[in-house]
Amino acid sequence: MLSDDVTRYVALYRRLGRSFAEQSRTLHLYARFAEAQGDSHVRIARIHDWCATASSPNRARTCYDAVRRLGAFLNAEDPRHELPPAGAFGRGKRPRPAPHLLEPGQIRDILRAALDLGPNGSISPYTFHYLYGLLATTGMRISEALALQAGDFGPDGLTIRHGKFGKSRLLPIHASTRAALAEYTVIRREMRTSGDDFFVLSSGKAPAKVRAHAVFVEIARNLGIRPQAPRSPGPRLHDLRHSFAVRSLEACLHDREAVAHHMAGLSTYLGHASMAHTYWYLEATPVLMHSIAAAGEQLFAEGRA
Repeated sequence: MLSDDVTRYVALYRRLGRSFAEQSRTLHLYARFAEAQGDSHVRIARIHDWCATASSPNRARTCYDAVRRLGAFLNAEDPRHELPPAGAFGRGKRPRPAPHLLEPGQIRDILRAALDLGPNGSISPYTFHYLYGLLATTGMRISEALALQAGDFGPDGLTIRHGKFGKSRLLPIHASTRAALAEYTVIRREMRTSGDDFFVLSSGKAPAKVRAHAVFVEIARNLGIRPQAPRSPGPRLHDLRHSFAVRSLEACLHDREAVAHHMAGLSTYLGHASMAHTYWYLEATPVLMHSIAAAGEQLFAEGRA
């Protein structure tokens, strides 16, 4: 059955260290659709029928490309699986969303607004308040924060057990961050909220990632930080990670050796496998440009430029 083939294909990628969560959901949806039509092998026409039901052209292309790779894998084993051609739903590359660097005052406003969320008397407002605060002060990935378990918070910091590509690491945190997380654990205990996840809702489970994103966007719109119009550009939850990376570099001593040490430490702290991934998070700001100009003037004055 196609569902079994998808399960085997996903397991292969996970053994290679990939989480493959979104691809797994997409491929299982395709398999259920195809099997409902009586297919036991990949059929190009069926892929087209399924992708045509996608919510947008970008989503259709993403779905098609995922199933195409599955088809290539299965076709190599069994030619009865048809090999979908490349580019049937376009070859456009999803553009990188423009990052929005949040000011400290904006972040404080977001955290305060989170405490006003409903339902009244529930743990939810506190969960989003402390969750967003942790992302702002550590630059953690939202998936890492939501995967935290109650036992992952200790005197040495946070143990990230479900990082990207399955890697684990110990994340040291500032004393103020540690105190804030301790406050949250007290609130959880006083409200008698059960569950093994560190950040929980009334259900005892961590918020879904899509909900954490949606609540952040709702708060940003209500504060006027993001336009009200649907699909309009503006700060996203991931911009807390961008802002942390840039603001920490701004606070670094601006000489070459200090910056080199800082970048190496930042790359490790953010959980990146390569320094190149860390540079992707950096944006020019007036503070950084002023520091670059000052360093250039110093080199020129010393005759080294």
